[in-house]
Amino acid sequence: MLRPFRPGLALAVILAGAAAPTARAAEVDKLLPADSEAVIVVNFRQALDSEIVKKYALGQLKDFLAGNDIQTHLKRLGLDPLKDVDRVVVGLTGLDPDNDFKDVKGLVVVHGKFNPDKLYKAAEAYAKEDPDHLSLVKDGADVMFKFQPDQGNPAYGTVVNETTLVIGSEKKMITTALAAATGDKKAALHKDLTALVSRVDEKSSMFLCALTKDKLAKIKQLGRGGAPANLKDQLGKLDSVTASLKVTADVSFEVSLGMADDAAAEEMNKTVDDGITQIKGLLPFLVANDPRMKPLADAAKSLKSTAKGKTVTVSGKLPGDAIGKLLNMGD
Repeated sequence: MLRPFRPGLALAVILAGAAAPTARAAEVDKLLPADSEAVIVVNFRQALDSEIVKKYALGQLKDFLAGNDIQTHLKRLGLDPLKDVDRVVVGLTGLDPDNDFKDVKGLVVVHGKFNPDKLYKAAEAYAKEDPDHLSLVKDGADVMFKFQPDQGNPAYGTVVNETTLVIGSEKKMITTALAAATGDKKAALHKDLTALVSRVDEKSSMFLCALTKDKLAKIKQLGRGGAPANLKDQLGKLDSVTASLKVTADVSFEVSLGMADDAAAEEMNKTVDDGITQIKGLLPFLVANDPRMKPLADAAKSLKSTAKGKTVTVSGKLPGDAIGKLLNMGD
């Protein structure tokens, strides 16, 4: 049966989670739109179960959700993200900086443990109480709910089965995902995006893969001052971006920039390396002004950038004890 459906550093740590020592390639979710230009994956359950999150950030996340309007809507639907959600996967398309990203569309696939009948009945009751925000709609034989926020565009959602629900910016995205869920076909993402995802460790607590070829050259401006004069040209040669975040005893990150050729990678690496040098030079002044920022300055020492072939890799690490000190700065 198909049935509808402390922020800041603390939230970043929540999204990080814990990573296993043995790397295994991530897989593409077959429900994602075939025309996706970017994929974002958050291993939410893994994050919540990690020791570092329990120690430093879980309480702040609970406080954040308690004070957020979305929590009210989730409760009315009988959903508890801290108990029901295991993994969140997002596919985005329409990433056009020349149009200020106004045409971005996306599908969110939420994996976890759900009760389709219970969710459907709760959504039905919610729709009767508040039809201005939630309504039952159909697209052919598919039934879904339409959520209309007070501001912005509507979203559509449905429960696929006991382990999956989907939320999209268009009805067509929902019907396509439902069709993919009942078939045996593999994900139909662009082969280059599929390749990017397959290179990421599936135990990464959060990762992003995006195809950027011929897109970033359209950026109208890069801010006022400070940016290298040739940065726009360099971004025009950026074909892809992969970023991953994981936690063991520490939080570590890695960003890979896929450039058009080896020469472009060397040039971008120099720009990134110069930026890192500037950051490291400014941090002592920041610490002098606020000694509590010393853990951040110490962590910045791990920042490095390297170029190999057409790829620029930027990496760094934030020790667990430094996270605790930064989160408790206001105490």
